Amino acid sequence: MAEKLKVLFASAEAAPFAKVGGLGDVAGALPPSILSNFADQVDIRIIMPFHSAVKAKNPPHKKIGDFTFTSSTEPIECGLFVAEIDGTPVYLLDNPQINHDSPVYHGDWRLDGLKYSSFSLALLEAARYLDWKFDILHANDWHTALAVYALSTTYKDDPFFSDVKTILSVHNLPYNGWGSQEAMASLGFKASEDPDLPDWAKFTPLPMGISTADRVLTVSPGYAREMLTPEYGCGLETYLQKYSSKVSGILNGVDESKWDPAEDQAISQNFSVSELDKRVKNKLDLQKALGFEVDETIPLLTIVSRLDQQKGVPAILEALPQLIEHKWQFALLGTGNPNLEAQAAQLAEKYPDRVACFIKYDDVIARVLYASGDMFIMPSRYEPCGLSQMFAMRYGNLPVATATGGLADSIVDFSTDPIKATGFLYQDKSTAGLIKALELALETFDDKAQWLKMQQNAMTTDFSWASSAAKYLELYKSL
Repeated sequence: MAEKLKVLFASAEAAPFAKVGGLGDVAGALPPSILSNFADQVDIRIIMPFHSAVKAKNPPHKKIGDFTFTSSTEPIECGLFVAEIDGTPVYLLDNPQINHDSPVYHGDWRLDGLKYSSFSLALLEAARYLDWKFDILHANDWHTALAVYALSTTYKDDPFFSDVKTILSVHNLPYNGWGSQEAMASLGFKASEDPDLPDWAKFTPLPMGISTADRVLTVSPGYAREMLTPEYGCGLETYLQKYSSKVSGILNGVDESKWDPAEDQAISQNFSVSELDKRVKNKLDLQKALGFEVDETIPLLTIVSRLDQQKGVPAILEALPQLIEHKWQFALLGTGNPNLEAQAAQLAEKYPDRVACFIKYDDVIARVLYASGDMFIMPSRYEPCGLSQMFAMRYGNLPVATATGGLADSIVDFSTDPIKATGFLYQDKSTAGLIKALELALETFDDKAQWLKMQQNAMTTDFSWASSAAKYLELYKSL
């Protein structure tokens, strides 16, 4: 029997221990899916910081031990603990730079830079302490990119790490770790000598990791292509074009057992693709709860999103008043930019009989909106992968979204293929483009046979992690 591939999966967050964004979803679901489907071929383990936020949750864990390593001139004392997520080992790493009273991300670049620069070195030393010689380091985003860089520089002649291959997953290219320079210098990191990197990138975590990784992975094939363009490349497009042979994308998945309208306890009426007629009760109950007219023929538009420019929220708030002559209702859930929060609240005040806004995040309300809405709006300026459109489709809520990144990879457009369609995509990212797309969706909603077919298509689309896990295994084996 062939020896198992040993993979160390390094991430700043992993649900349910710590989740701020999509990275937490991926790190908490992908390794367990790989292990459950391919345990005979892969030994994959997660390593993440033992954040104060994780300590507060106090998941079942045990201490493995303490170790010290020297970075630059300063000895760094570390504590190592182990827990598990769905049977997958999770190493929790603690040291003085990690152990400060802050959430997963402080927002102060100095503190965040110190936390993650230190974590990137400590995670390698943790493997040495465990005497676990992994074959592949799978790092994620700028927070662990320096571990990839360190393997090709500081540790390149270290026999313990000989023959280690590296993958760096880029979940969101603009977040590159800029501002960490002081922290990196204090820990002994030197600037990259890669002549192809722009000068600003030679001492910035994510580009440093990209330049030294064996493979650069993104969370959708579409985003992998977009990163090679000036619009999305964040100043690295020329570099990525030159090394495009090592750049690829695998679409994220969702945990279909946790996002199942047939079993979801948060919604008033469970339903399945074979019992779609039951779904309408969720809509009628929500309409009543929100003080809207209770009428299943009125299209219910929904959004669950961070409220910011990237997510295209201004376009929604501008578009709806221009569609006031059309029949629709709208429910929003999310927080973010204070100005956008205020604009959303003002829209609800102006149209209380058809607009409702929840300026917060609440998992139960999110599930209710997925299960009740007819259309799910995602006018993102860019979207590396996106998960909300997948959740919505699982619940029969058809997305109206920009044709970008993972949205274009996961949604079959009505105008392109009405037979296999699962939603509506549009190219023009302006408010006018969104209005045109919504008008088409509102018109199509009246064709009940077409709408039902699209709902069935959406709900039966395979977004399982098992499908993605097979592609990751193939990638691991190719290194």
